[in-house]
Amino acid sequence: MKRRWNLLPLAGFLVVVGAFLSYFLFFARFPVTRDVPWVNLLLFACGLAALGVGLRRAFRQPQLYRGKISGSILGVLSVLIVGLFLGYNFYLSAQLPASQGAPQVGQKALDFTLPDKNGDPVTLSDLWAAQDNQWVLLVFYRGSW
Repeated sequence: MKRRWNLLPLAGFLVVVGAFLSYFLFFARFPVTRDVPWVNLLLFACGLAALGVGLRRAFRQPQLYRGKISGSILGVLSVLIVGLFLGYNFYLSAQLPASQGAPQVGQKALDFTLPDKNGDPVTLSDLWAAQDNQWVLLVFYRGSW
C-alpha cells in the first residue's frame, strides 16, 4: 500500500505563519485587534490544532501517512513562531518605559477644549465648574504609532 501525503502539518504551519504576518501587516492597524490580538491568537490555535492532528496522524498511522520528520520540523518552527509572537506582544510591550510627559493618576490635568458629540466646544474647567464635587474621568488611548 502506498502511503499518502499528510498535508495537515503543512497547512497548520502556513496558518501559523499567516497569523504571525497578518498581525503586523493588517491587524496592528486597529485598536480592537492590536491591543489584545484575539484574532491572531485564534488563528494560532487553529494552526497548532491542525499541526497536532497531522502529527498525531503521522505517528499513529505511519504505514498510511507520511510526515514524521517534516511534520516534527514544522511543529517546532510553529511553536517558535508562536512563542516569538507571545513574547513580543505580552512581555516586551509591557517592558516599555512610561512616558515622561504623560499625566499621572490623581494629577490635575491641564485645561483644554475639545468638541463634544454634537461638535460644540467643551472645556475641562467648565465641566468642573458646572457642579460642586463633580468628577471628570479622562481616558487616553494610545495613538497609532
